[in-house]
Amino acid sequence: MAQVELLQSLAESAPARVGDLAVRLRLAPSTVSGLISQMMAVGLVERGTDPADRRVAVVELSEHGRRQLADWHGAHRERIAAALSELDPRERAAIETALPALSLLVDRLAEQPREGSRSGGVGPCR
Repeated sequence: MAQVELLQSLAESAPARVGDLAVRLRLAPSTVSGLISQMMAVGLVERGTDPADRRVAVVELSEHGRRQLADWHGAHRERIAAALSELDPRERAAIETALPALSLLVDRLAEQPREGSRSGGVGPCR
């Protein structure tokens, strides 16, 4: 799943430095670097140099990476559509009504520090 998130982040804003990707994804730079190495090996991303500072390496999607991401999005949409089609109209309407609040929830979660931070969050599940 981290690879898909990395592809999505690059699709939204590329080229990107490894450190910037690590901040966006809330992962350690070494983790992002490892993911990039794996993804380069299968041709999903390409490494280049920052046009503003040629000493700095940046990463961007390859054409293969763009196709893989588009395929993943298509499969995801089909899976959601199939699951929604199995619900009755009242259940689908309830989901539609809840979407704005769920979107706000996602935004708020994205603003919070990652786990390990003790800023008054909920404790571990038992």
